[in-house]
Amino acid sequence: MIAADGLAYEVGGRPLLAHCSLRFATGRVTAVLGPNGAGKSTLLRLLAGDLCPARGEVRIGDRAVAAWAPDALARTRAVVSQFNQVAFPFTVAEIVGLGRAPWRRRETRRERAAAIDAALARVRVGDLATRLYPTLSGGEQQRVAIARALAQLDYPRAQGARCLLLDEPSASLDLHHQHALMSLLRELAAQGLTVIAVLHDLNLALAYADDTVMLEQGRVVAAGPTALTLTPGNVERTYRVGAEQLRTPDGGTVIVARLATGDVR
Repeated sequence: MIAADGLAYEVGGRPLLAHCSLRFATGRVTAVLGPNGAGKSTLLRLLAGDLCPARGEVRIGDRAVAAWAPDALARTRAVVSQFNQVAFPFTVAEIVGLGRAPWRRRETRRERAAAIDAALARVRVGDLATRLYPTLSGGEQQRVAIARALAQLDYPRAQGARCLLLDEPSASLDLHHQHALMSLLRELAAQGLTVIAVLHDLNLALAYADDTVMLEQGRVVAAGPTALTLTPGNVERTYRVGAEQLRTPDGGTVIVARLATGDVR
């Protein structure tokens, strides 16, 4: 679905990303991990076409991102930012309706309303349609932001590959809503979306991501199936902490990380 070849990005001569070549497959959840400043958000913005690489190329399908018309690109990939604050008292339905902008010349009012209803139902927030967005909890706001992105992609009604990019979607959520969100992303991927999410929680990635990309100082440390990539050795190399992998009673695994005694740098 998305391919990155030899990506590099610089600001003021300082490299934020270098020599980055990756593949993201349809129907899979990919977690992008790494310490602060590793280049995770930069990579996501390059994949989305919001930034132009200094070198290299991003392709969605068989076309370079730069070759896509803006409306066509918006109908193919959608981005959910880390912060989704809204200052004005829009209703949830109005927020989700903003995602229909790329379809404005292609649909009737009835079709637009049906697309909004479908997106709200898909993330199970249809009962919030008339609520004012600023009154929602953090978990509810995050689901509405995803519904807006699905409305933008005309999902699940549209045919063809679609990609959902999320920047730290679980950052402000409690444990229950973190797992509910990741479960939803897995459901969406299983139904044909390509899902790429920047995460900080290693164990959320271990539990829910099919694939993992680990970045450190703008370079790919490891990439591939999560079980083979998110290992104690790669965690230690990427984050400079001690790490071990433990078995859970249900047969799963968790990563436990620790600083050396006295090391607070």
